[in-house]
Amino acid sequence: MAEKLYYEDVDAGGELTTMVKQPTSRQLVMWASVSGDYNPIHYDKDFAQSRDLPGIVVHGQLVGCFLGHMVTDWAGEHGSLKQLTLTYRRMIFPNEPLACKGIVTKKYIEDDQHFVICSLWAENAKEEKTVTGTAVVILPSSGL
Repeated sequence: MAEKLYYEDVDAGGELTTMVKQPTSRQLVMWASVSGDYNPIHYDKDFAQSRDLPGIVVHGQLVGCFLGHMVTDWAGEHGSLKQLTLTYRRMIFPNEPLACKGIVTKKYIEDDQHFVICSLWAENAKEEKTVTGTAVVILPSSGL
């Protein structure tokens, strides 16, 4: 079990722990059943290619969930993800590694809650940012 992360433990410029994912075509079918996004570009190679795509494409919202997973793992069971805002920039293809990364950009206290703002992004194997965004996290205070 990871150590409890406190507000006082983080500083602007600090990095979140990188999480690497490698979505598979099977995972895309499973995601479609959960999300209700049955667009054939996510599971039918011929259809995707008829739309001038090189092949099936990973659901953008699945990548968003990967980023949310990274943030909640970093914040731990005593932290909470208050807001997640994402922008989808590039397509992602199955069976390619995807690195989810983040950095603390700001922290502040409001109404006795300890907020941490993080800049997030997912990178493909070419280190191109495919999804970018911001997370607002509330962390407990150590009281120090």
